[in-house]
Amino acid sequence: IFRRFMPQRRKSCSAWRRRSLSVFRKLHTMQAFRGQKGALESRVYIRDWSSSMFALFPAQLSEVDACYDLIDQGRAFQRKQGFVQWTPDYPQREHVVADIEACRGYALKDESGRIAGYICIDFGGEPAYDAIKGQWRSKEPSGVLHRMAISPDYRGQGLGGVLLRECERICQEKGVTYLRADTSPDNTRMQHVFEKEGYVRCGFVELRGSDKIAYDKLFG
Repeated sequence: IFRRFMPQRRKSCSAWRRRSLSVFRKLHTMQAFRGQKGALESRVYIRDWSSSMFALFPAQLSEVDACYDLIDQGRAFQRKQGFVQWTPDYPQREHVVADIEACRGYALKDESGRIAGYICIDFGGEPAYDAIKGQWRSKEPSGVLHRMAISPDYRGQGLGGVLLRECERICQEKGVTYLRADTSPDNTRMQHVFEKEGYVRCGFVELRGSDKIAYDKLFG
């Protein structure tokens, strides 16, 4: 049921990257005019804290280390916050490699091409979600979000919401208007980001031996 929404292997993945790079060049040259009628602005233009623009693109194998560094920094930040969602065993660099090879790993970049965030959008589903302790709000094909990480340079500045909105754009381009995700009950920061962006708690799912809060969002 998910096959029609998943990119074909190598050929279509490369085509998707080329198209995304073209979009990025357009974003890079886009001008934003405040307070003028008919102003052109990027949908992900952050008006309240920065003049930079960000967009989500399929990550490349040459970017594995940069993307994994964000995850590793996120793991350390969790420990500083007093909880452990990402253990030393998960996620690992090999998970990011597998994401990128399967065309489900995405890098959030600023207008200079610097990587500011990483996320996996899996259109193949998550088997553990079938055993939800609760109820999903829809049975339609969905994207599943995993391994979301933001650069410490942008932490606390609203970029998590930008990344999630960009995930919706990616989904809509593939004909999908439904997203599912999960996070640890101890990860109150991630819960806040999800709920601020309109995600709804649906129950709990068990992943890697512990219960996670299950979220979903219908859009489009």
